[in-house]
Amino acid sequence: MPTNIEIAQAAKMQRVARLAQERLGIPDEHVESYGHYKAKLSLEWLAALEGRADGKLVLVTAISPTPAGEGKTTTTVGLGDALAHIGKRAVICLREPSLGPGFGMKGGAAGGGYAQVVPMEDINLHFTGDFSAIGLANNLLAALIDNHIAHGNELDIDPRRIEWRRVVDMNDRALREIVIGLGGAANGYPREDRFDIVVASEVMAILCLASSLEDLKRRLGGIVVAWARDGRPVLARDLAAHGAMTVLLKDALKPNLVQTLENNPALIHGGPFGNIAHGCNSVMATRAALKMADYVVTEAGFGADLGAEKFLDIKCRKSGLWPSAAVVVATIRAVKYHGGVEVADLGRENLAALDKGMANLERHVDNVREVYGLPCVVAINRFTHDTDAEIAAVRARLAARGVEVVLANHWAEGGRGAADLARAVVRLCEEPSQPRFVYDDDDTLWQKMVKIATRVYRASEVTADSRVRARIRKLQDDGYGRYPVCVAKTQYSFSTDPKLRGAPSGHVVNVREVRLAAGAGFVVMICGDIMTMPGLPKAPSANSIDLVDGRVVGLF
Repeated sequence: MPTNIEIAQAAKMQRVARLAQERLGIPDEHVESYGHYKAKLSLEWLAALEGRADGKLVLVTAISPTPAGEGKTTTTVGLGDALAHIGKRAVICLREPSLGPGFGMKGGAAGGGYAQVVPMEDINLHFTGDFSAIGLANNLLAALIDNHIAHGNELDIDPRRIEWRRVVDMNDRALREIVIGLGGAANGYPREDRFDIVVASEVMAILCLASSLEDLKRRLGGIVVAWARDGRPVLARDLAAHGAMTVLLKDALKPNLVQTLENNPALIHGGPFGNIAHGCNSVMATRAALKMADYVVTEAGFGADLGAEKFLDIKCRKSGLWPSAAVVVATIRAVKYHGGVEVADLGRENLAALDKGMANLERHVDNVREVYGLPCVVAINRFTHDTDAEIAAVRARLAARGVEVVLANHWAEGGRGAADLARAVVRLCEEPSQPRFVYDDDDTLWQKMVKIATRVYRASEVTADSRVRARIRKLQDDGYGRYPVCVAKTQYSFSTDPKLRGAPSGHVVNVREVRLAAGAGFVVMICGDIMTMPGLPKAPSANSIDLVDGRVVGLF
């Protein structure tokens, strides 16, 4: 079997302008090509779509991720191709990959096997420059803050209470805690500062939640960058930063059009992480796809406890979107891992471990159906060494809950390998689905955090020290209490301990830090030891990536 990158490089791609015209009806003047196989869609075209009816939105989520892999993006792509295979008009909506994990330990995020989006190397590397624009806009604002202080500080910014961080799209642990302004008066005032990865930037969240260029500018202006000495919030618009930031982002706001290996359209736009941000692709891309297709398949970051919860409680709450159905992706290998089996032994049949690990899958299914109120199907991303007994055991456990389990072989067979899953999704989309959020707008920020922790994570309580509690109360009193809560925590467990597999309950969730994202319109609760600037592993994927005879090798 060839590698993912070998499969992608052998693909017969269609010119993107032709794809846009023939599959989506987009006139050539609204397709801004970046080479032959990737393009941006004009904002004028998106505005012209407003009068059209929406198709059905399908959310792909998964169990808690494991080293064994689950294949959520691969399933999203395979399902989109499968819907086209059975004669449906479908568009896929994905997030853009970050270079940090691409050069770290993930290696790529464009799907796998014969369920990929292409051109794979471009998508995984610089693509159309969106992340660069986001990083530049973020860091322009940071530079303007320090420049304002150096030139007299008319806004009376308290240097000890600057909230805004610089960003870079790379896993670089050395930048987590730094000191800037050294070298004398000409270089500004020395102070502590921090870097986040680009995908954790509020600018990324704003780009993904904005509904128009005007809305983007308004949200950028509303960013709270610091606090004045008298306690006033200092906004980006107070520094006259939002206009220039909008200029840097005007092209990045346009959704990107590419294709699958089977020449089906895919919109890839925005890329916040599901563990430290809201983990969804852009509202503009999703809305556009819904106007151009009967079925839109999108993914949310990591498991249904993180990405799916934020997709519904943040993205859907703010945009008015709502999925008609959900797919929960799992593998037999990953379920056994949650049952205590180590990676080296996952290829062997182990019904006892499978039975124990099913608790994780069942918890995610229960959240999707009972907490979020979505009809769902479980997709088993099949591996060759999955045994009939193991598959039968999974089917039996979920049949008791009234949940259908569908085997999907899209990795090896492309769209036809997920045709049964596509038919199941079409059936589910005809079932009623009404918005059901985990918490209400009128709940306090603390109540929202408690409801997420107890209802979704099955924690017994939420704790925080006096400093964090005071910060939450201050935000509540300052008028931010109606904002949704975006929880940043480990993706590997329902708890805040990444080593706690399965479906733990009765654990304690500690909130160690709170950040206001006023432009994006949510409050971030950082729990446990999660980092907003990841580090590289001992043997990063970058060590294997190279250019040989003009072709990229070693990328996933």
